[in-house]
Amino acid sequence: MRGILSTLTGLVSGCVALALGGWDTGLHALIAFMAIDYISGLIVAGVFKKSRKSKSGALNSHSAWKGLIKKGMQLLMVYISVLLDAAVGTEFIRTAVIFALMANELLSIMENAGLMGIPWPPMLRKALDILYEKGDNQDESKYH
Repeated sequence: MRGILSTLTGLVSGCVALALGGWDTGLHALIAFMAIDYISGLIVAGVFKKSRKSKSGALNSHSAWKGLIKKGMQLLMVYISVLLDAAVGTEFIRTAVIFALMANELLSIMENAGLMGIPWPPMLRKALDILYEKGDNQDESKYH
């Protein structure tokens, strides 16, 4: 039974990674940023009671589900970008989308850290600026 479950998990994971353009450093980083953002958001709400997603600042299951749905939609955007790359015959749309999404996740992580009382390290600000440049983000002014 354990072998069957492991095989099915590997098969599903492989298919998802293939649909998202392959398991490369960009996708790995995006998923890691998504997980860190989600967990840090839960900590801000559950421990620090400073969430901007609820009136009380405390953990809210509705907001937590909305966050997961948004993460799922972001991955669907990566899938769409893979299809666009294939249709146009390019290989950069997916990368641009991943960089833009990583920049957004990094901003949210930095915001969560700030709500915990942790200052934003200048190195993270510089990394965020680099992600904007690589993702060719048109509306980066709203993040500064």
